[in-house]
Amino acid sequence: MSRKKIIAGNWKLNMNQAETQSFLNEVSKKLNQNDLTQVQALVCPTFTSLATAATAIKESGLTIALGAQNFSQHKSGAYTGEINTEMLKEIGVTHVLVGHSERREHFSEDDSIINDKVKTGIEAGLQVILCCGESEATRESGETDAWVAGQIEAGIKGLELNDFASRITIAYEPIWAIGTGKVCDSAEANRVIKVIRAKLAELLDQTTADATSILYGGSVKSSNIDEIMGQSDIDGALVGGASIKVEEFPALVASAAREASKTVA
Repeated sequence: MSRKKIIAGNWKLNMNQAETQSFLNEVSKKLNQNDLTQVQALVCPTFTSLATAATAIKESGLTIALGAQNFSQHKSGAYTGEINTEMLKEIGVTHVLVGHSERREHFSEDDSIINDKVKTGIEAGLQVILCCGESEATRESGETDAWVAGQIEAGIKGLELNDFASRITIAYEPIWAIGTGKVCDSAEANRVIKVIRAKLAELLDQTTADATSILYGGSVKSSNIDEIMGQSDIDGALVGGASIKVEEFPALVASAAREASKTVA
């Protein structure tokens, strides 16, 4: 089955407004619009740079989507420091990350909070990228498959979506490979992603599982993207450091586009 190819850049706590403007101006000169017809390219800047990014993307004329790295599960109220989905949509945000390991670890977001955020994002009409992944200790103990499947089950609990595959993307990011320079062997990443797809089939149905895009994340860069994209069940990448490098991000999109062309052919 042909699934949407996605390259999503998670900028994390990097790039102010001026840097965002400069980066997107330069990247827009290197991205190929034909590639963007086959690949969903997505950037997720910091909150303060979202509006700047929205303007720069519009001015470029390229079909790049805008995502937020986080949002509140609450719609309004006494939640100092939070930002809700309507505020994001007003800027032009169409995608949101949920359940990234750094939110789970550093900000104590448990499965219940993540499930609430998934539901809030869906209700707001946003595209949700639900992240999952195991620690090195979990992998060494042989619990990777059960851990990741459990995160997926908890994350989508209570959702009743006929159009699940068009609203939710899964991103598998082994924690031990994020920002460490270590890369999960592409065949192993593909195997875990098959486990995730099998869990979706169990929880939903096989047709939905087959239609859902599942990304890999963890030290992805231009030197390994072709091998990653060549795997049967990997539909793209959630990228950290390489996504804020002018030469790297377009190369990642181009690789995904080449793979998309093979699928179509």
